[in-house]
Amino acid sequence: MFEIVFLGTSASAPSIHRGLAAQILLAGEHRFLIDCGEGTQRQILRSGVGFKRLNRILLTHGHLDHILGLGGLVSTFARWENINQLEIWGGRTTLQRVQTLLFDVVLGYERLPIKIELVELKPGQVIVDAKDFTATAFPVHHRGGGNFGFIFQERSRRPFLVEQAEALGVPPGPERSQLVAGQTITLADGQVITPDMVLGETIKGVKVVHIGDIARTDTVREYVAEADVLVIEATFLEADAQVARDFGHITARRAAALAAECGVKTLLLTHVSRRYRERDVLDEARQVFPNTLIARDLDHYIIRRDRPIERAQAQAAAPDD
Repeated sequence: MFEIVFLGTSASAPSIHRGLAAQILLAGEHRFLIDCGEGTQRQILRSGVGFKRLNRILLTHGHLDHILGLGGLVSTFARWENINQLEIWGGRTTLQRVQTLLFDVVLGYERLPIKIELVELKPGQVIVDAKDFTATAFPVHHRGGGNFGFIFQERSRRPFLVEQAEALGVPPGPERSQLVAGQTITLADGQVITPDMVLGETIKGVKVVHIGDIARTDTVREYVAEADVLVIEATFLEADAQVARDFGHITARRAAALAAECGVKTLLLTHVSRRYRERDVLDEARQVFPNTLIARDLDHYIIRRDRPIERAQAQAAAPDD
């Protein structure tokens, strides 16, 4: 199971109801802050998620509307929060800007009580390889170099069939754990039990793909394929498609087409420009891909196996339309 909390959902500049880009993805005990636009730390407090264990930041790219909140957040961590180490992951050019922002401007004159590690992302890099899921990075085309999207993939599993195990005489305890781990066991009476005898069909794990700003969708289809949820920008409408291309963005229609072509279950649009009404963005996308939602600040979604996406709480700001 994954959870996504949208902290900021506006494009380029904040609006009355939308802050700048930032999301938190929760996976068990792991927390990932994806992008950190201006005002992110206050949105973290408003969301109720808090700062605990928020020690891994993933940056899609280095444009200011996606990184300016790092200064305030890290300053707060350095003074108030019980975080000893902070990892900031991004492309090379992104980290160069972060280095300047944090160490030359914000923290240049202070002795830090926390260790900040800047980790350069590479295409295909594994960020986390946990027991239940993996987090990996893939390249994205936008303005400039070093832009990345992220895949959060829950591991597939085979359910343990308790009744079948009991019928075979497999006792509760370590024997069952061995079978779940794929090991063959021998019972006290000499009977050999293989995993296939007590495990059900494979259940595919949940896949969440997060993309920030993007100019081309043809290069990311293999990464987006069969995602349960795709989070992606919808900065422009099709009427302004040429402007979108000029600035390295896509339209709501193109985001929806990508979801339709790649077998995505649910499309979650963010990075919404204040030049448009929310309903117009949603209408354009749903003409191509009906199962489209638009994220609002403080929306909290839960993504589980074989279940529709669920909004966890009704704290979202009012739409600016």
